[in-house]
Amino acid sequence: MKAIKILTATVIAGTMAMGAQSAMAYGKGDIFLRGGVAKVDGKSNNGNGLIAKDESGFAGSMGYMFHDNLAIALQSTEEFSTDWENSAGGFDQMPINLMLQYYPLGGTEARVQPYAGVGLNYTHFSGESAGGQSMDIDDSYGAAAELGVDLKITEAWAVNGFARYADVKADTKIAGQDVNDTELDPVTVGAGVTYRF
Repeated sequence: MKAIKILTATVIAGTMAMGAQSAMAYGKGDIFLRGGVAKVDGKSNNGNGLIAKDESGFAGSMGYMFHDNLAIALQSTEEFSTDWENSAGGFDQMPINLMLQYYPLGGTEARVQPYAGVGLNYTHFSGESAGGQSMDIDDSYGAAAELGVDLKITEAWAVNGFARYADVKADTKIAGQDVNDTELDPVTVGAGVTYRF
């Protein structure tokens, strides 16, 4: 009788442990939210001589894992007010990324979950000016890529770090005249937390 009780307790404990491990695994059907602080290196290499300063602010994303190793994510940041480094004026920018992410360790109980992503970037510009003159930067569409990692601390929470690149090139006018395209090609580096459910 005592042996049966011990065996029953062992089976129950083992089942609970397996359930806890399964809950730790990243896998199909998971929804995740990410938020943190990011620094955008928006140095411009366009031909009109304007150089954008670096900016920092909030970055967030939400995503859905439709496979143990694959997810789709929508990412954005707060609207950055960026000054020109070498001229009066500046612009506001709001980037949005739609990404397909690959998790090589998805479906496992690994506490470190790296990922890589590719997708599309859309950047909206507003409030543009340069050297006291009016300026117009068209919205931009381009490719985007990222590398990131989650370090799980509980079943639901993880510490996150990432680096993203976007191809941002937009038609530009200053004082109504066409000038060389604005090319920012920003690299965004950030850290924060991930909540998964």
